[in-house]
Parts: sequence; structure tokens; C-alpha cells
Amino acid sequence: MLNTIRVFFFLGISMICNVYAQHTISGEVKDQSGRPLENVNVTLIPHDISTITNSNGIFTISNVPSGECIITLSHLGFRTLRQNLKLTQGGLNVSFVLNEDLLNLQTIVVTGTFDPRTQFNSNTAVSQLNSETIQQVYPQGTASLLQNITGTFTDASAGEVYTKVYTRGISASAEDDMGWYYVSLQEDGLPVSLVQHSYYSPDLFHRADLTTKKIEAIRGGSSAITALNAPGGIYNFISHGIRHHLEGDIQLSGGAQGNTNYLHRIDGDLGGPIGNNWFLNLGGHYRSDDGARDTNFKFSNGGQFKFNLTKTFNEGYLKFYGKLLDDRTNRWTGVAATNWEDPSPAFGQDFSSTALLMPDYNAAIPDGRYLTQNKSNGFNPSRGVHARDLALGVALLIDLGNQWTLRNNFKFSSKRANWQTSISNAFVSLNDPTAYFVSGADFPIGQVVFKDALTGSELARVDNSGILAGQSAQYLSGGMLPNDAIMGTSAWYKDMAADEWMDQLTIRKQTEHHDITTGMAFGFSNPSLFTQGSFAYVTYEPNPRMLQVTLENPGNPVIQLSDSNGVSNYGGLFFVNAEAQVSQIAAFVNDRWTISHSTSLDLGLRFETIRHNGHKDRYSPFSQDGGLDGNNSTAFDNGVLAPTGQKDPFNFNYNYLSFSGGINHQLNEQLTMFARISKGHKAPELNYYFNNFDNVPINEKGQIQDISQIEIGTKFGGRDFSFTSTLFWSELKNIGIANFEYDQSNNSIFYTPILFNTSRTLGLEWESVYVASRHLAFHFNGIIQDPKASKWNIYDAAGTVDTNDDTIIDYSGNIVPFNPKIMFNMSSDYRSNKVSGFLKWQFMGNRYGNVSNGFKLPSYSVFNAGTGYSLSTNLSVSLIVNNLFNSKGLANFFGANTFGANANGATPEYIAANPNASFVVFPILQRSALLKINYSI
Repeated sequence: MLNTIRVFFFLGISMICNVYAQHTISGEVKDQSGRPLENVNVTLIPHDISTITNSNGIFTISNVPSGECIITLSHLGFRTLRQNLKLTQGGLNVSFVLNEDLLNLQTIVVTGTFDPRTQFNSNTAVSQLNSETIQQVYPQGTASLLQNITGTFTDASAGEVYTKVYTRGISASAEDDMGWYYVSLQEDGLPVSLVQHSYYSPDLFHRADLTTKKIEAIRGGSSAITALNAPGGIYNFISHGIRHHLEGDIQLSGGAQGNTNYLHRIDGDLGGPIGNNWFLNLGGHYRSDDGARDTNFKFSNGGQFKFNLTKTFNEGYLKFYGKLLDDRTNRWTGVAATNWEDPSPAFGQDFSSTALLMPDYNAAIPDGRYLTQNKSNGFNPSRGVHARDLALGVALLIDLGNQWTLRNNFKFSSKRANWQTSISNAFVSLNDPTAYFVSGADFPIGQVVFKDALTGSELARVDNSGILAGQSAQYLSGGMLPNDAIMGTSAWYKDMAADEWMDQLTIRKQTEHHDITTGMAFGFSNPSLFTQGSFAYVTYEPNPRMLQVTLENPGNPVIQLSDSNGVSNYGGLFFVNAEAQVSQIAAFVNDRWTISHSTSLDLGLRFETIRHNGHKDRYSPFSQDGGLDGNNSTAFDNGVLAPTGQKDPFNFNYNYLSFSGGINHQLNEQLTMFARISKGHKAPELNYYFNNFDNVPINEKGQIQDISQIEIGTKFGGRDFSFTSTLFWSELKNIGIANFEYDQSNNSIFYTPILFNTSRTLGLEWESVYVASRHLAFHFNGIIQDPKASKWNIYDAAGTVDTNDDTIIDYSGNIVPFNPKIMFNMSSDYRSNKVSGFLKWQFMGNRYGNVSNGFKLPSYSVFNAGTGYSLSTNLSVSLIVNNLFNSKGLANFFGANTFGANANGATPEYIAANPNASFVVFPILQRSALLKINYSI
């Protein structure tokens, strides 16, 4: 009996020891090329033990209980690997090879979703650009980078700012001065800017550099319930986060554009632990850029500094972050062309190199707000737009226990933007009375003298006495102006500022079958705007010169039509002085219901209330004998527009409820399908008040636009081939359209009354990659779509303020302008241990330049290429060439080449009646090459 007890005792002890035996798992992780992978996340389930690999791809996990477990290995850019392990006696040494995640389908996405999930398991059309793809793009601004994302239309032909970005035909109000109207440009989950108005878009305050880890993009769909007043999509630039080892990059770049235009740039990014579970990242860039076209000044210079400081603890993290941006850039204003069927440069201009901007000069233009104090604003067109942004934020994540999670992200930013540049560059014939009366002089008829403002030499003397009777102006001396014309342009000064606070709070509860998120988003902004336009006398030639202009009739005093710099009609073309208070408050709830192991359903609601409260000054010309300076011989200051003291207030609320529902069904480990239906809304931006009510009461609120979308998609992730495709239908209602017009009879610029229209688009988006071998891969993404103006009316003001000759034209059934029926990116990538290279083909299909479908922008192709070589583990060099064959593609169209014209004026009837007329187009930017030297830490 005693022996039996001893046997059972020792058996029990043995079993207990076996259960509680502790083991060690060690291993090595490599990629398909045999290179060790650092910072791979290694997790044991269900033990909830994790670690990361070191620089040699090695990991070790100690104190692992005996029995069966699942080891999971995940790394950005690679497919997550899961493998069953059985631990019995002793340690275990294993080796793993991670396959590249070809479309990042296994990567966690945080954009357009309330709970982090893999792209494969999301029921949205989402794309990603990783840091490697970002580094293949010549640094010409945010929009030029986003054209690599499936289904995204971008126009970066004007430069880094004044760009357009939209998707799925949701574009009608995304005009040139506010091209991000429907989408949200974000940094780390919060908007770059809370408000938009004319020439004040988020691209002013955003620059991409090495601090960006990746870009996540949502096209339509869930953005209706996850973004502030941005139902068309989200483009989220995500910064580097926690790094467990000191790492980063320093990059020196030198580029060439055209023959003698250069770019010099330095980028840096560094991050790692600083002790006691604190982690720091910091970086930024500085650049000096001559620009892609020919000017006599530096086109861009400046940079930014960014940081984030994170403290981790058992229940989550606390992160502080910030950005300081101080940057100057400029924008192109188009090139003249002729031949409506096959556009070619006109007047000696060149699609690749002509800038047609005013040259560098310094002027002082009276500030219409402070005439009695004799205040003026310095003006120099070489300054372009000076953007400054100081942003500071704090993000918090706390695991509250029992499957409750709290997340909060708060940011304050102080923004300032100052524009000093041209607003037009139209052809104005010397036979056109506008060339003289736009100066603001009472009766500038007789002998007009044009001198080079820089040298003082006389270029031409003109007798315009017969122009009011329809006769041509006559040269009185041997000198002539180039093309017998001047350039119709404005010395455009604009000051904008805003202090903004924004916050998003979410509370998440997970149960066995439901993942519920609710929360609120807040945004407050106090934007101010001042802008005034003066005329500038400039030669109309590829390299314009400023003109000093006088009226010199024999026997009469000389009348100065411009100042010594060539600036005329001080502040007399247009004037806006306005302030606003904007609040945006949203409450949302979303439930992700796991119906089964393979099927999940998302249902979300968002209620948003937006308030616009502000005022706009009324104005009138300053009235005094002899103008502002009391001198009858200086006509250039006779028409300064100034506030009357009366203000037109506005105070309107916009409330709407949006919803979005999606389903995801996983057919197997490689294939999933999803569908989503969304109803979103877009409240008006501040340009509605600033642009459309000129010296009249603002007594009517704007219309909320309605955006409906249905999408069905599939995602496949294989070892050598992966793809996603989405079939979509979108409809945009209550599109308010107004045109920018110029009345030659009184030299006034005005906007036409707003008409409301509807468009719909049906299309197919796709994104795919095929790995042909260990070193070679092919990528292909694009869109085929049918964008229709299902109901569309245009107000035709006949070029005058007088409403008696106005008509309304019906263009229903036409193609929505600036939306190609097809566009795509196709590329090949080669990578080995030392050498890398890529070749990319970007195709842009035909686009109509206006809703009348009178003019069609031809399709074009752009080829980009690059190569790189690793000199050592830390040092590499690469060369990128954009627009390899110097394509002359046309990206935008501004209508007839006349002062104050717009694209909608170029109707089929106008073109038939004016077959030889010139018009304004925006060519894509010319070939550029960039050499980069990168040192990795």
C-alpha cells in the first residue's frame, strides 16, 4: 500500500513539474532574399508574451510554459506569419522567412476606421504608400505624391500649392482655388487645416519628408462618418512612431530641372528610446528650389521641423507631438496656346519652360483698410506664398480593462499665409481699351509711353486715340511691344490667418461578437482674410518685364498711369476683408459585428453640426481730388478700394446626419469580398460668403451637398500576385456653381449667381502587383469611370454686371469636366542586395476642360525612372528622373486668353466662332532629375 502511495505521489509531482516547466524559444527571421529582418513583432498566443527581433533578425523568448501555442510574426511590408508550436522538453530553435505583403493587405490601417484592422479585413477601399514608394517620387509637393494612389485625380501643374485632389467624380466644387474641397488631408489622424476658402487649402501647410512613415488613403465610403466635413476621402500622412533602437536617415539631395534650374535639399529623421519607456522621434527638411520653369527669382525655399515624444506604460501610451513649418513657394499661372484640336504654344512661349510670371521687384501698395494712417503693404512677386504653421498636440491611449479602451487626440495650430504673386497672365491687345482704362485713369486716351521699369529706356510710344471708335492703336516711334500687347495681370496681395483647436475622443468596447466605438470630434477656427488686387503693366513675352506707363499728350501735363515699378490702379481691382468663427462638432457611433469567423458587418452614424459666424466689409473707391496722394498727375492711386465702415454679418448653422454600412466576407485566407453603402454630406466652406456676396447683405445660407456612394470590392493576397478591385457608384447633389467674371465696361471683377447641379459617376478601381522573381515585381493600378453631369445649368453673365443680358444654359447629360474616363500607373521594380531600380508609366486620359464639353484636354503619358546602389550597410546613393521623355501633357484649362475669362466661356459655339483664338492651359512640369545620398543609422 505504501509503495502504491509513493508511485502516485511521484507521478503527481512529475505531472505538476511538466505543466509548470519553463522553456525558451529562440529563432531567426529573414526576408525572401535572405536578409535578416529587424524589429519583427513576435507574439505567443495564448500566453500574451511578445518581443522583437534585433538587427540580426534574432529573437529570444524565455519562461514559456509547456504545451501548444501559436507564434505570430508581423512586420510592416510583410505578410503576417502564424505557426503552431509544441513545447515539451528543453528549448526550441526555429527559423522563419517572411514573404513580402505585396499590397500591404496584412498591414494594420487606422484611417477611415474606428478600430485598427488589417487592410485585408477592412470593408473600405483603402490604399497605402510606404516609405520606399515615397522615396521614388521627385519632391514637388503633396499632390504630386498622391497621384500614385489608385483612383486619385491630382493636378500639381501649378506647383506645390494651388493643387487639386479628388476621387470618384466627386469634384465639382474642387476648383483651382480650393482643390481639396471634398477630401481631408491629415497628419497622424487629424486634419492639417480645419477650414478652406479661396487659395487657403490644406496643401499650403503640408510638406512630405523623411518623417513620414507611410500614407493611408481612403476613397469615399467610410470617410463620411470618420472625417470632419470631408465625405470624398482621407489622405493620412503617418509619422514614424516608437522605435526600440536608435535608427533613422540623413539625406542630401541635389536636383536639376530644365537647363539651369536647381534644387538643393537636406532631410533628416532620427528616433529611438531615451530611457524609462520614453521614445523620441525628430526630423524635418530644408530646401532651396529654383522651380521647374524659368523665372528670375528663387521659386521655393524653407522647410519644417517635426517631433513626437512617447511614453509607454502597461495600459497604453501618452504622446506629445509638434510641427514648425516656415516655407515660401510660388505657383504657375498657365501658358498660352492655340489650335483647339491639337494645342501648341503661342506667342513664343514654351510648354516646358515658360513661367509667364512677373519678375522680381519691390513695391509699396497702400493698404485699403488703413488709408488714413498712410499704411502700405510691401509687395514682391518673388515672395509667392509664405506659409507658417506651428502645431502642437497630445495623443492618449488607455486600456481601461474589461475590453474598454479610451483614445484621445488633441491638436492646436497657429497658421499664417501671405500671398504676393500674379493672379492672371492673359493677353491684352494694345487695341483693347482695357489696356489703358484698367489703370484707373479717367480718360487715358492719346499718346501712351511704355518704358522698361528696370532700365528706364523707352520701349514703345502708342497713339490710342482711335480705339474707342474701333480703330487700331498706332506706334509713333520705332519701338514696339512684344506681340503688340501687355499682360493682363494683377499684383495680388493676400493675408490669411487662423488659430485652430481640434480634438477627437473615442471610447471602444469589445465583446465576443461586437466591437462598438463611440465618441466626439471637435474643431474650432477663427480665420481672417484680407486681399486686394492692383493692376500691373507687364510685357507679354516668355520672360516678362515690368513697364512704367505714362500718358504724354502734347501741351498737357504728363499723367503717370503706373508707378515706377509698373504697378497701377492701386488696390482697385478687388477688395475683401473678412473674419469668421467656425465651429465643427460631431458625435459618432460604429458597431463592428462579427457575424461569424469569416463575416463581419460595420454600421456607423455621424451627426455633425457646423456653425459659420462672421462678417465681411463693404467697400467703395477712395474719393479725393487727385487720388490718394492728391496729385492729379498720378492716376495709379485714384481708385483704391476701402471699407465704408458697414459690415455684412453672417451667422448660419449646418446640421446633417451621415451613415455608412459595410460588410466583409472572407472566402479563404487569400480572398475576401466587401460591400459598402454610404450617405455623406458637405457643408459650404467660407468662400461661399467671401466670394459670392459683394457689397450686398449675406442673407442666405449655403446649400449642403449630398454625396451617395455604393461600392463592391474584392481583395486577394497571394504569394506572388495580389490585387484589389472596387466597383463604385457615386452621386453628388446640390453643387453650387458660380463663375469668376470681368466687366470691361467698368473694370470690375465679380462672381455670377450660384446655380445648383447634380453629377453621378460609375467606375472601377483596381490595384495589383505581380512578383515575377525574387528581384522583380510589376505594379498596376488605375481607374475606369463614366462621370456624367446628370443635371447641370450654367449662369451666363455675357461678360457684364448688367443682368438684362444674362441667360442660363443647360448642359445636362455632358461629361463632368476634369475627370478622365481612364487613368493608371504601371511600374516595374528591381531589387537585389546592392542594386535597385524602377520604371513607372503614368497615363492620364482625355478630360473635358469645362462642362459645356467645348474643349478637350488631350491624353498624355509620363515616364519616371530611378536607380539606387548600396555602397555599404549604412550608405546608399540613388538617382530619380521624373518625366523622363519631357512629355508636354496638359493638366488644366483656364479658357480664352483674355483678362477675366474662365473655362466655362469656351463653349462649342465660342470655339466655332473663334477657331484661331488663343487660350490658357497648364502644362505638366518638365523633366527633373534628383541625386540623393542617404546615410542610415
